[in-house]
Amino acid sequence: MNSSDNILLTRTAPGTPMGELFRAYWLPALLPSELPENDCPPVRVKLLGERLLAFRDSEGKLGLIDEFCAHRGVSLWFGRNEECGLRCPYHGWKYDVTGQCVEVPSEPTSSGYAQKIKLKSYPLVESGGVLWTYMGAPEKQPEMPGFEWQALTSEHRYFSKRLQESNWLQAMEGGLDSAHVSWLHSMDMHKDPLHRSTKGASYQSDKHPVFEIIESEGGLYIAARRNAEADKYYWRLTQFIMPMYTMVPPYGENALNGHAWVPIDDENCFAWTFTYHPTRTLSQMERDVMDAGGGIHTKYVPGTFRPLTNKDNDYLIDRIGQKTGQTYSGVHGIAVQDSSIQESMGPIVDRTRENLCTTDNAIIMARARLKKSALALRDHGAPPPALMPACHAVRPSTYVLPKTDSFLTMREKAFIAHAGKAPVAI
Repeated sequence: MNSSDNILLTRTAPGTPMGELFRAYWLPALLPSELPENDCPPVRVKLLGERLLAFRDSEGKLGLIDEFCAHRGVSLWFGRNEECGLRCPYHGWKYDVTGQCVEVPSEPTSSGYAQKIKLKSYPLVESGGVLWTYMGAPEKQPEMPGFEWQALTSEHRYFSKRLQESNWLQAMEGGLDSAHVSWLHSMDMHKDPLHRSTKGASYQSDKHPVFEIIESEGGLYIAARRNAEADKYYWRLTQFIMPMYTMVPPYGENALNGHAWVPIDDENCFAWTFTYHPTRTLSQMERDVMDAGGGIHTKYVPGTFRPLTNKDNDYLIDRIGQKTGQTYSGVHGIAVQDSSIQESMGPIVDRTRENLCTTDNAIIMARARLKKSALALRDHGAPPPALMPACHAVRPSTYVLPKTDSFLTMREKAFIAHAGKAPVAI
């Protein structure tokens, strides 16, 4: 990759090609628990390089507005959330959930001065256990996303997010790379309660996967093939959905997982994890493991979404455990293993220094799809892929098939989500 393409794909501020591409989609912004009740404290939100503030007013209406008061630039995070508005503590200017200034105490109401003041604002909508925002042109606002887990009850799903201190693209590319599982996570697969004792975990011992990848309407279908018993292959089928979603199949009867890699700014992102099962409730064991930071979830520094194990403490790397085989990388926990590797590249990796190989084909194709879509939007106003909810109604899955079969012949059966039907997993 040349440096200009690296810049194009990694920068998401307003006016950049990739920034405008992201602004064409609904984006996960907050968990509902961050705004738990009417008139609760506001929450700082930084997305795509923009500093914003979210709040829930006295009537339960949600707002996402510019963080700073239009008067003298005070952060409204210090504001009073009261009587259907957020009031700046400096001079009492008050704003509603649309960013409209509704009161300037120093000016007579009859002057109409307050009506002339309006902060930038974006819609904030709750759907399926997530607060979503759309940061693009109002007249081009698409339908809400249509992921399978949005229609499930809370008993069927568990969501979390974590701060990752790297650019969104190198974080997401880790989600496209099934080859690393046989190395980085190899020893954890046999210990983690959400992975151990499954055939799928044992097949990861084949460290030479072969990839087959095709474009889908909304992104990519990615199949990693490993050897299974006798004359059979183990197929692990994952999804890339534009612009920043990856979907991960379960092991055995465990839950499915999806990720969203949402840019905070060019050097940080939120890694969202959506764990769900379409036909059964999540067990207490599963919830306990995830609460404790197991599987692909993690524990936080109190009061933040930053992992407790982070770059400041070298991810608590266990050199003895690494040497004695307790963990392959020396870092404990699947989520932290991923972030340690991806953050180690630096805030924005220099892709001109890469030497890619055949197991990187999904990454190469995703980069090409992103670049093509961003430039088509910029140069021709072409709508990007995966704006329609049907593009999200898909599943990851795993199969053991005779070596004479290819996933290409059964991809629709493998990838489409059917309500009420259990996922296929080994």
